[in-house]
Amino acid sequence: MMEGLREALEHVEELARENEKTEVIEICGKTYANKSLKRYDSREQAEAVTASTLSSLVDYIGSCSKEFPEGMDMIIHVVSPTKVRLMSALDQERRREVLFISNAETSEFSFNQWYDQEHFMIAIQANFETSPDLEAIMKLAGNVERKNNQTYSDDGRTQVATMTVGVASKADVIVPNPVELIPFRTFQEVEQPSSKFVFRISDKEVPAFKIVEAEGGVWKNTAIANVKRYFAEALTDMPDEISDRITIIG
Repeated sequence: MMEGLREALEHVEELARENEKTEVIEICGKTYANKSLKRYDSREQAEAVTASTLSSLVDYIGSCSKEFPEGMDMIIHVVSPTKVRLMSALDQERRREVLFISNAETSEFSFNQWYDQEHFMIAIQANFETSPDLEAIMKLAGNVERKNNQTYSDDGRTQVATMTVGVASKADVIVPNPVELIPFRTFQEVEQPSSKFVFRISDKEVPAFKIVEAEGGVWKNTAIANVKRYFAEALTDMPDEISDRITIIG
């Protein structure tokens, strides 16, 4: 009885070993394997350094160029207005090594979301550069009255609000639209792109405000161009043996 059980177990183990074997076949000139294979002898790659500024990447290039893969050119890839990577050109195995990643710390303002009066006044001052249109919005939002029969009118394109202009006086003012504002949306070392927004006042008992983006992301192209220009100027101050190895794309 025990002998039969041992033979059965050995047979099961043999079947398991047979099932583990990898088969390589050729079909129509293409080579296939029946299992996913992982290669263990590929060249090790460094873990990328991370930061939140462009200047940190410039410092790394200037001070740590010896860490670049030997004999290989490097690429500064402006992925988006908020992300930049320093990576190698393709190696012999057609892979790229990422040495540095910088992610910008940007505005936390929530567009297309209603803010009450107090939080709106704080948010726009903390997340936007000063501009004439921002000053106009702050003046109106900070002085608009609670709703009454005369406070708001809205024809879908133009809003009129009643605003206090003195201790006991009021005035009807047209809400400025569209407005050109400059949110903090890219790295602080470069010029922040401006774009147009729609400023809205809610039809509620208590004043509430929101800002809606009125452009289809055109500002992103401007921001990427500003970041590329920043690196191009920074590389001109570096030795040729460093700058000649680096290409900027975005």
